[in-house]
Amino acid sequence: MALFEVPGWTVTTPVAAADSKKRKRTAEDPEPPEPTIDLQKLVKKHAEGDDASSTSSSRTQRVKELGKSLVKKSADRKRQKKLEALEEKKKTISLPKALAASEKRSSSASSSSSLARPTKRAKRDHESDDKPLPTIPEEPTTSLTAMQKSMKQSLDGARFRLINETLYKSDSQHAHEMMQKDPKVFEEYHTGFRHQVQSWPTNPVQHYISVLSKRPSRTVIADLGCGDAAMARSLVSKGLNVLSFDLVSDGVYVIEADICDKIPLPGSEPKEGEKSDGQGQVVDVVVCALSLMGTNWPKCIREAWRILKHDGELLIAEVASRFTDAEAFCSVITSIGFKLTMKNEANSHFTLFELKKVARSGRTEKEWAGIMGKGKMLKPCEYKRR
Repeated sequence: MALFEVPGWTVTTPVAAADSKKRKRTAEDPEPPEPTIDLQKLVKKHAEGDDASSTSSSRTQRVKELGKSLVKKSADRKRQKKLEALEEKKKTISLPKALAASEKRSSSASSSSSLARPTKRAKRDHESDDKPLPTIPEEPTTSLTAMQKSMKQSLDGARFRLINETLYKSDSQHAHEMMQKDPKVFEEYHTGFRHQVQSWPTNPVQHYISVLSKRPSRTVIADLGCGDAAMARSLVSKGLNVLSFDLVSDGVYVIEADICDKIPLPGSEPKEGEKSDGQGQVVDVVVCALSLMGTNWPKCIREAWRILKHDGELLIAEVASRFTDAEAFCSVITSIGFKLTMKNEANSHFTLFELKKVARSGRTEKEWAGIMGKGKMLKPCEYKRR
């Protein structure tokens, strides 16, 4: 029995190759087929060929181990081939092409289809960008849409209400300083005022223009708190002399003055213990159309008395909702030196008063302080927050 003879196995002598010289297989040579091993057939064949020793557990165990080793070698060889194929594929991957010149890129980009994928924008460093942001010029109101015009009117109305409430709740000195620092406030206020007037059933200024236009020519009228001087613009052409005063001058009709401090017109008051109409006055009619706004408004009435001639007229139009007690209001005015001749409460928005100047006695500073301190009798016009 041969040394390596196993029952059921046959050993044959290998045939010598025609060319005994060994040579390495090149990449062009085809890969030899991988031997396949059928483990079940191998065990069956061994069992059939050696019945005598089939009970030998050691021999069967050796056959199983041999089969397992052959399967493992076959799996390792396949795994190695896959790794070699992967390495070869990596070597054959082409490198990216170099970018074309800028001119070529621009020409190719222009000729490319609109469906071409857009190039990514480069990231910008905002901190190092010194270029200022573009400014958006203001569009003229003529180019605004209907909705934009409506929104602008709402903003203008809100601005007007804010200024209006400030004027009612502060004294005339504070209002004067505010207008001097920013004259645009005065313009914004009266722009809003003109817009608000459109919703009123009547306009007190237009009422007085209609009434005073019937007065004799050369009648001197002092419009205190004139706004945009609508009265002067209408009556001067009819031969009436209208002197317009407000916190900001327009350079044409309006004279700058704090009407609750000192009106730049001639006139005097009687001395203490003396009763008279004063001297030097030139004004026939004083008009206060919605102008008793500051908390020190009684001083305006005192100035009106000082500049009016004997039997001169004082015309007052005020918002009806400001009065808590109209009789008390009239009492303050008559104590300064006037006589009430007419009160008109027919209008739902405004109350009209007509008064005439009368002689009075001079008062002490303490007496004047008591009268001037009654300005809070008129409530300020307040608006709901929106």
